Amino acid sequence: MTTPLRIGIAGLGTVGLGVIRMLRDNADLVTSRAGRQIDVVAVSARDAQKNRGVDLSGVSWVTDARDMTERADISAIVEVIGGEGGISLDLAHKSLASGKHLITANKAMLAHHGTSLARLAEHHNVSVLCEAAVAGGIPIIKAFREGLAGNHIRALYGILNGTCNYILTEMRLSDRSFKDVLAEAQTKGYAESDPSFDIDGIDTGHKLCLLSSMAFGVMPQFSHMPITGISHLTPSDIQYAGELGYRIKLLGMAKCHDGKVWQKVMPCLVPSSSTLGNVEGVYNAVFYETDFAGQGMMSGRGAGADPTASAIVSDIIDLAQGKTRPLFGVSVDRLASASMIKPQEISSRFYMHLRVKDQAGVIAEISSILKDHHISIESMIQRGRNPDQAVSVVMITHETNESDMASAYAKMARLSFMASPPTQLMIKDIS
Repeated sequence: MTTPLRIGIAGLGTVGLGVIRMLRDNADLVTSRAGRQIDVVAVSARDAQKNRGVDLSGVSWVTDARDMTERADISAIVEVIGGEGGISLDLAHKSLASGKHLITANKAMLAHHGTSLARLAEHHNVSVLCEAAVAGGIPIIKAFREGLAGNHIRALYGILNGTCNYILTEMRLSDRSFKDVLAEAQTKGYAESDPSFDIDGIDTGHKLCLLSSMAFGVMPQFSHMPITGISHLTPSDIQYAGELGYRIKLLGMAKCHDGKVWQKVMPCLVPSSSTLGNVEGVYNAVFYETDFAGQGMMSGRGAGADPTASAIVSDIIDLAQGKTRPLFGVSVDRLASASMIKPQEISSRFYMHLRVKDQAGVIAEISSILKDHHISIESMIQRGRNPDQAVSVVMITHETNESDMASAYAKMARLSFMASPPTQLMIKDIS
């Protein structure tokens, strides 16, 4: 009889408990597909006395998760504690150094320390598996590392944070402010009490960093990534985008050309009729472009206990089957240290929403700045007059480079008649 794969689980929040439930509820299916039995032999969390609604009798309780790395009866450790450093990073190092495989959903840790962890894993002939770190139940990492392994992946555009997608969807459907919808998302459990990692785009950035590395075979370079969140968006931005035939989505975007990489996180306009534009609520999606397979998109539930647990169990099954591979698809020595594509090399159309005082000469001065930066206007919306209040001027530009647009934006933001900072968003005409 084949020896069972024995694992330890560090962290018993909703995801850790979801893994235990899935392994138990679907035990026959998991064993059949893994080719061997999966046994949870040890767990660790802060409070051993807490009633978690799961029977943990017969499972060893370990006070300090790092002690699991010293147990001979454990072959792999599932880390679902979270956090870039601290005990999570310490546990990862100790697990790999002791010859134990690591399965993790920790995108922050991998975005910042992935290269060193991958090197340590290779040195000790073990694996780091992380399907759950990006897009929850969507098997996008397996798609990049396996299904599309023979393709050059040219570009990817991802809706990678369910909290932000929910907020933007509800702002559009209910015409409410960002602040009001965020409060509702927190009440429903879609947003944390401190939602800054989500709404400021950091979570999306961590995930994009990992996907870029796996797609392009480059070292993670999170520190080089420009990131803009969604808290500055207003209901009027959502409405104007819709009037122009677009929806606003927080996108993680990356391209690779001639060995150089561009990656960026920011809200963008995508066509309302597009598949990406119709990914709503808490759902995630990744749109990709390849040389031989062409374009494709995967979507599904991107967060939550069950989708994340599903991704972790898929990694456990791979491990039980003996499917081990480098963290980023190739060995660390073969990862390129890619140079970054400069803003002046990236072209796009742009949406601009200017809130200005209603006075003579406004449009002329704005037009002069755009002309000086070689930016032409494709269409413009300006309605009504109100000398006592700010009015909106909305423009769509023809294609121009990101650097010129940034310079023009900086000049317009300093104009005396500007009532508030302008909103500037890229337009991505993704099918």
